[in-house]
Amino acid sequence: MRIHKLYIAIGMLIALGLFLELVAHASELIEQTRITFGAPVQIPGQVLPAGTYTFQQADSEDNPDIIQIFDADGTRVIATLKTVPAERLDPFADVAITLASAGTGNPDYLVNWFYPHRLIGHRFVFSPQEQEIAQAPQQTVVANQATSNVGAAVVE
Repeated sequence: MRIHKLYIAIGMLIALGLFLELVAHASELIEQTRITFGAPVQIPGQVLPAGTYTFQQADSEDNPDIIQIFDADGTRVIATLKTVPAERLDPFADVAITLASAGTGNPDYLVNWFYPHRLIGHRFVFSPQEQEIAQAPQQTVVANQATSNVGAAVVE
């Protein structure tokens, strides 16, 4: 049985199209997000200085609750953190984060990170000494929406 060159070419085009489709959705699979903080922010175990960071799932299939934070260009891992699922009522069309006030003179806590259109997000796990976060005033910052705390965070 002879395979025509046309069938081979069509098969290759289909395979290429499927590959490009997977690459285009790679950021969505790992929930990759760039966030710029205008002030320092506390994450479990350390404080992130003001600046731009890339957040993404470390492994979306085996353990979607491990989040990695990279520098602005995504070349250096700054933190690898355990999270637990967090729920929200409104699946915003944009990325959203929740910040909790740590009091005057202290950097806010980064509490939650939600990917667009998802009701389940990531709640960062802080130490028992930092459990006052649950009682602290919290603010949700949504990408492309103005907030009352301008300059604290810009979600891209």
